[in-house]
Amino acid sequence: MSGDVVRRRRLDWRDPLAVAAGLNRREGALALLAGAGDPAAHGGRWSYVACEPDRTYVGPVDAQAPFAVLRDPGFAGGGVVGLMSYDVGARPATGRRGTVWPDLTLVRYPAMLAFDHAERALVAIGRGGEAVSAEVQVERAVAWLGSMLEPSVPSAPASGFAAEEAPAVYEAAVADVVARIGAGELFQANIARAWRGRLDEGRDPFDVFLRLSAGRGAAYGAFWRLGERALVSNSPELFLTFDASDGRIETRPIKGTRPRDANPARDAALAAELSASAKDRAENLMIVDLMRNDLARAALPGTVQVERLFEVESHPTVHHLVSTVTAVARPGVEAAGVLEAAFPPGSITGAPKHQAMKVIATHEPPRGPWCGSLFALGLAGDESLTASVLIRTATFVREGEDWTWRALAGAGIVADSDPRAERLETEAKIRALKDAISDV
Repeated sequence: MSGDVVRRRRLDWRDPLAVAAGLNRREGALALLAGAGDPAAHGGRWSYVACEPDRTYVGPVDAQAPFAVLRDPGFAGGGVVGLMSYDVGARPATGRRGTVWPDLTLVRYPAMLAFDHAERALVAIGRGGEAVSAEVQVERAVAWLGSMLEPSVPSAPASGFAAEEAPAVYEAAVADVVARIGAGELFQANIARAWRGRLDEGRDPFDVFLRLSAGRGAAYGAFWRLGERALVSNSPELFLTFDASDGRIETRPIKGTRPRDANPARDAALAAELSASAKDRAENLMIVDLMRNDLARAALPGTVQVERLFEVESHPTVHHLVSTVTAVARPGVEAAGVLEAAFPPGSITGAPKHQAMKVIATHEPPRGPWCGSLFALGLAGDESLTASVLIRTATFVREGEDWTWRALAGAGIVADSDPRAERLETEAKIRALKDAISDV
C-alpha cells in the first residue's frame, strides 16, 4: 500500500443517484450504485460517487500479467477503479484480434463519496500525501453535494435498437458449437449476439443509466464517463471479491436463465422450472468447477469450497441460477494476483476455458468491455476488491456531437442446446437494456 493518508467525514444521508446526476457531465464521472435505486437488491450495500481522478492509465497491457499496473505505487493506495476488456483475457488463446476498446482503463480518485445503504450513512473520503491534503479532498467531496439534481426518468434516448446480424446467423453459430461439443472439442461455450445504434441528437449515456435505475437496478449498476467514452452497466453478476485483511476470495458465477412473466403464477413456474432443470444445473456446475480451478491458482491448498449451489435469483426481467465459490488467498497474494488467476470470468467463456475462447473467436468479433470486468479497489479507505462481470452492459463512443452505442448478450451453449431457445435467451437478457435505450 502507498503512504497516503485517508480522512473520512460522516454526513447526513443523500440519494446517491441524485448526487451522481449532478456530477455526470464532469470528467471521470463515476457512479457505482448498489441496486441503482434498490439497494437491497441481491446483497448490494455500498454505493460510490466520484469525478475528476488525479491519476489515469489508458492503454495496452501484457496479456500474461494484465493487472500488473495495479502494483504500481501510484495505484496502490486505494480509491482505484478499473475496466479490463474481455479480449485481453482471451488473447493467450486467440492472439491479438484488433482492439475495439482500450485493454485497460485505470484511475485513482483522491476524493469520493461512499453511501452505506444498510446504515443510511454517507461518508466523504479524502486521500493525500499528508493529513492537510487529505482534508482538502474531503472538503472537495462534500462540495459535490451542492450540485445534486433530483433525478427524473427521461424519454428513450434512441429511436432504434438494431442487431448487428440476423437471428439466423446466431442460431447457426449455436448449431456449430453444439456440433463441436458433440465432436469432443469442448463442453460449453458462451456465444454472444450484438446490437448497436446511435443516441438521438443531444442525448447522453447518462439518460440510459437513469432509465435503468428506475426500478431495474442491479447489485453492480455502474456509470462511468472518461473522455469520449462512457460505460453503462446493469450487471447482476459478481466476478470476485477479495478482502486483503483476512484473504477471503468469493465468486458468484451465473449460469441458467429464464425470462420473468407478468403473471405471478407463470413467473413462479418459470423460476421452479429453472431450479429443476438438469440442463441448467449441469451448465452451472461446469462453471463452478472451472471457477474452483481458477481460484485455486491464488488460494491456500484445501480452502476452495462451494458455499452455495444452484440458488435462483430473480431480477426485474430474468431469473438466474447462481452459485457461490470461496477460498482463502495464499500469503503474499494481492488484488492483482487474484484477478489474474481468474480473468476472464469463467461464466462468460466456457469449458475448457482456453478452447472455449478459441471457439468464441470463430463466431464473434472482439467483445471490448462486454464480459470483461469493472473493478474497484479500496474505495472505502480499506483494502477490499470488488469486481463485477460486465454483462447487461452498453458501451458508448462520442462521434462528433453524438454518441454511438453497442451492447451484447450471450448464452451458454452445451450439448443439448436448442439454437432457437438460446437465441430467445439472449433476447430476454438484453431486454432491460433495450427498454432503457429505445422504445422501439
